[in-house]
Amino acid sequence: MNEEQNRRIEKEILSEQKYSLANAIGREGGNFLKGESPVPKMVQITTEINLFIDQNLPDASGALQSVLKHWVKSDSLLSQNLDSPLKGLDEIIEKILNNQGLFYEIVRQADLKWGQMYEERPYFQKPGQPAHPDDEYSHQSVREKLSQLRQKLSSNY
Repeated sequence: MNEEQNRRIEKEILSEQKYSLANAIGREGGNFLKGESPVPKMVQITTEINLFIDQNLPDASGALQSVLKHWVKSDSLLSQNLDSPLKGLDEIIEKILNNQGLFYEIVRQADLKWGQMYEERPYFQKPGQPAHPDDEYSHQSVREKLSQLRQKLSSNY
């Protein structure tokens, strides 16, 4: 059948049907997502970044991974790097590492998350003070983990 015959048949079928908004949406809906993913771009990007964090950030308890994923999801740098999400992640980590206030806050949140996960009192290291020997998330260990993640990122985008 050619295109003209298809239109004529469709017109005949539609002329015998009662008009309804649902039918109109159904007819047009077939063309709405043509060539596009039904998954929103930000969800795709967030999923890609979360997977990269899971696979490349060594974190025995998972608290730092969880906190970093939350930070990434709420950071505006992510939406500025839609074509290169891993570059966006790299910029977010760079911002955290270069801003003492942000860095101490992510360490504090990782300690807090660890405490919630294990129902134990977390060890909060104060700036300039030595870490508790049992603190999984000392300033030094978190800085090392985030720096290692940045190194892995640089070879992936």
